[in-house]
Amino acid sequence: MSGADSSTYVIHGGAGGVDRLRILARAVRPSTRAVLARAGVGAGMVCLDVGCGGGDSTVELARQVGPTGRVVGIDMDATAIDLAREAVAAQGLDNIEFRVGAAGEGMAERFDVVYARFLLTHLGDPLSVLRAIVATLRPGGIAIVEDIDYRGMFCHPENAAFQRHVELYSALVQRAGADPMIGPRLPSLLRDAGCVEIAMHVVQPAGFDEEVKVMAALTTEATADRVVAAGLATRAEVEVLARDLHAFARDPFAVMSLPRIVQAWGRAPSGAPPEINPTAASTASR
Repeated sequence: MSGADSSTYVIHGGAGGVDRLRILARAVRPSTRAVLARAGVGAGMVCLDVGCGGGDSTVELARQVGPTGRVVGIDMDATAIDLAREAVAAQGLDNIEFRVGAAGEGMAERFDVVYARFLLTHLGDPLSVLRAIVATLRPGGIAIVEDIDYRGMFCHPENAAFQRHVELYSALVQRAGADPMIGPRLPSLLRDAGCVEIAMHVVQPAGFDEEVKVMAALTTEATADRVVAAGLATRAEVEVLARDLHAFARDPFAVMSLPRIVQAWGRAPSGAPPEINPTAASTASR
């Protein structure tokens, strides 16, 4: 994700951030496709992808709803939105629109589905943003959120650099006022945002594939400036850490995981929809 308030979003955005997100998107694509189907996203629906970053999840939604449906992707990172538009144009998809902006901000339209992947973990007040997202649903519409529990990461064999990465990233996000272990909170956040019929599922990509294994190194590099500025490690320590993580990822016998991912979804109540807040809090993308 990208484009969050700089006080809470700790991962470097822009073009480099989108490159990292594309690798992550490939790793989680099967589980994202599965949750969209499981939650009931289908042909002809109109969807909002909040914090869409480079648009990878927006494309998955567009394929799920088909040519009779439509998807709006929104993100605060203008560079990410430009790259998303380029990527979608190259794929020939014409049922996607991208906008630069915040969740619920100036949105008079209503959606059948709202979706946010790896967004809430980066926010200081995730409930306010989730309420703004849910407020854009039509009565009975579906809210879907996917987010991480960073303490669930694992590797084999044990690796000091991998464990140090988990410690540093978790400490950095917590110091910024956000929650790197927000995943298990998602069902209760949906409930507090006004959703009903809430369900959840847990997934965790892991294995020998270097694209899964390289994410720890890439995230270390993408958070290096913030880690050093926070006094959590020196520049030299972070550089050695990233080097060691890349080396571990290249080991064909090493097993590494992404964070545990909680997928949760629910419905807006039937009846009169809530009022949309045009000044909703700024959001991030994945």
